[in-house]
Amino acid sequence: MYRAMESERADALFRDPFARRLAGPAGEQILASMPQGRRWAWPMIVRTAVMDEIVMRLVKEQGVDTVLNLAAGLDARAYRLDLPSQLHWIDVDLEGILSYKEAALAGETPRCRVEFVRADMTDQAARRALFQRVGAGAKRALVISEGLLVYLTPEDVTSLAQDLSAQPALRWWLIDLGSPALLQFLSRTWGNQLRSGNAAMRFAPEEGTAFFAPSGWREAEYRAILDEAVRLHRAPKMAWLWRFLGLFASKQRREQFKRFSGIVLFENRR
Repeated sequence: MYRAMESERADALFRDPFARRLAGPAGEQILASMPQGRRWAWPMIVRTAVMDEIVMRLVKEQGVDTVLNLAAGLDARAYRLDLPSQLHWIDVDLEGILSYKEAALAGETPRCRVEFVRADMTDQAARRALFQRVGAGAKRALVISEGLLVYLTPEDVTSLAQDLSAQPALRWWLIDLGSPALLQFLSRTWGNQLRSGNAAMRFAPEEGTAFFAPSGWREAEYRAILDEAVRLHRAPKMAWLWRFLGLFASKQRREQFKRFSGIVLFENRR
């Protein structure tokens, strides 16, 4: 629904002609039921736009030949981005989600070679087999896990990170990452709705991106959501006050605030 809202603006950061169809009436009802749901569209819209930029840059400049999109949900990047036809794009998610998505996009032509894989990313045996297959067939692969890690336990994230880094062809990993302070805020705002939907938020490491280093991943790029929102002209009305107050904070406090929520590109140290 957030992608649909953005796409329908005259000055849209991206155009997703499939978003409203994919969201359907259920998506509209979910958004309407969320406290301040429309008010908090901006970070999701910014996340989409920034990830689009990073995906396209890696494909064009780094020769990415495979994209492994974990917990892909109703993402339509393979259908809406200007991707090369020879790119192999793999959407991975649960049976019900992908079947719904396939039906909604029936008759549409993707921009590249698309494969749908039914798998649960908490099933270690299934995901290892998938990663080994993708790693054997790719030369320079990008992994995306947008909106996934926050719902996993730290132990599950560590296991996933290790399984990914074990495949040298999986060169980059693109994620969104929040801080403990963001997790507390979201729990207060949307906690009841998320828990009732069996989607409680769990993962927000105190050490930030350093959490992933022992599992073989090095931070290559960090984009703070608020900074990107200002750059893209999607910042909330109070952003100027937050940035002003930041001028009087300590260097450590400013860094913590910058790492409140962001998009991270990792490189595989293997």
